[in-house]
Amino acid sequence: MNLIPEKPFHFHTRQNLTYLLGRRARNISGLLAGIKELPLSSIYYHTHHYLDQHEFLSPEPPNDYAYWVTNVLQNDVLGEEIAGIDLRAFSSLQDIQVKLVEILENTVTSDPESSLRVVPAGEEFHFMAAQTFVFPTEYVARDLREFLDCLQKVSNYSIYYHIFEARLFNPPSEFGYWIEHSLRDDRLAAAFRRLDPYALTIDNLRKNIMRFIRVRLEGE
Repeated sequence: MNLIPEKPFHFHTRQNLTYLLGRRARNISGLLAGIKELPLSSIYYHTHHYLDQHEFLSPEPPNDYAYWVTNVLQNDVLGEEIAGIDLRAFSSLQDIQVKLVEILENTVTSDPESSLRVVPAGEEFHFMAAQTFVFPTEYVARDLREFLDCLQKVSNYSIYYHIFEARLFNPPSEFGYWIEHSLRDDRLAAAFRRLDPYALTIDNLRKNIMRFIRVRLEGE
């Protein structure tokens, strides 16, 4: 295994500023219009913000759209379909947007009556967005052992950035990308990508990744 990478890995961290977009949806048609017309940062917020809550033991709530459709609009079938979207299958926010639009447009076409049913005042869906600020950290890895050492020291926000946001916004900063393209270790990169980050806490993601690396180093 080549432990001398083409490029060192620079760990970053991030902070998000969340804000209301001043737009609400009272029915499925309004939700569809907002998803189609509002910035992609809104889709990112409503599908990922719960992952920030890494203190929870089981971070598997549905995305905000599914939660609202199921619990406010009382449309269990549509809510389940939206909740069932596998975010791992998408490499961009545009692709997630296309999938959401497809599901909602099918509902509007097949069941126009339900798509116009409105929720009571005060229970509307409030569209929000997140602006991400990325900062470099002091941690730099020049080989796999240094990478393991850095993983023990960086914050959960750094782990979050390199697993979730880097994949959508800056793929070369994603852990698996560096392992594959700089260390040229396809086997370890594949182990990283078999993890379902949406089904684990950030702490457990860190532990699993460190375990993979230790096993790999022990096998040299």
